[in-house]
Amino acid sequence: MEEGVTVAAAAETTPSEDGRTRQRVLGYVLDQGPVSASALAKTMDLTAAAVRRHLDALEADGLIEVRALTGQKAGRGRPARQYTVTPEGHSQISHTYDELALDLLTFMRETGGEEAVGSFARSHADKLRERLRRRLEDFRPGEAPRGTVAERSRRLARALAAEGFAASSTPVAAGTPLEALQLCQGHCPIQHVAERFPEFCEAELEVISEYLAVDVRRLSTLAGGGHVCTTHIPTSALARPLLGGPAPDHNQGGSR
Repeated sequence: MEEGVTVAAAAETTPSEDGRTRQRVLGYVLDQGPVSASALAKTMDLTAAAVRRHLDALEADGLIEVRALTGQKAGRGRPARQYTVTPEGHSQISHTYDELALDLLTFMRETGGEEAVGSFARSHADKLRERLRRRLEDFRPGEAPRGTVAERSRRLARALAAEGFAASSTPVAAGTPLEALQLCQGHCPIQHVAERFPEFCEAELEVISEYLAVDVRRLSTLAGGGHVCTTHIPTSALARPLLGGPAPDHNQGGSR
């Protein structure tokens, strides 16, 4: 214990206070890392001993790790110890944010009803739509979609993969009147939220349908317990009426 810090003062720190401070330290390492213990102590207005205690605990839990950066010294010729957040630490922080989001959405539902949650989910999907439009040149309001449904599906999969959804497209029943593609998303950034609020899945599906301009169906979701989010995209002329368009001509086969 650092000189001047009494046993009585240390005893005044309750476990809950300790936990909150530790989470603050983790947050600062996330924002500022790689960062040294001395820099954290100055930023957080804590003693160096207190910061080192929390850093040691976070490191023992596998939430942060030490990186020795060459060219920086911590006295007596030793490299400076710089702390960064590990992948496990990122996951814990993400889980904390999920809990906050769930609390906020529950409050919205209780005070504003289902429509308030639905409106927020659509707003969230609007942001995804705008990001996809920056990646997809043919995703513009009022413009006819370019290429075949299969081509658009593959472009969309690449765009979603670039957005962190681990997306891919796989053909099924190729060469038959029921040929289709399955859009698979192996990661969902808001999975824990969508488990409680399926409105977010529904709003995301609307964005997918809007770009592809065909009637798509979700076969499984990560939020619903599936291994991946799977969206069925009909590519056969027999099975893919355009959204808002006429019914398909059942005398016509093949894919386009």
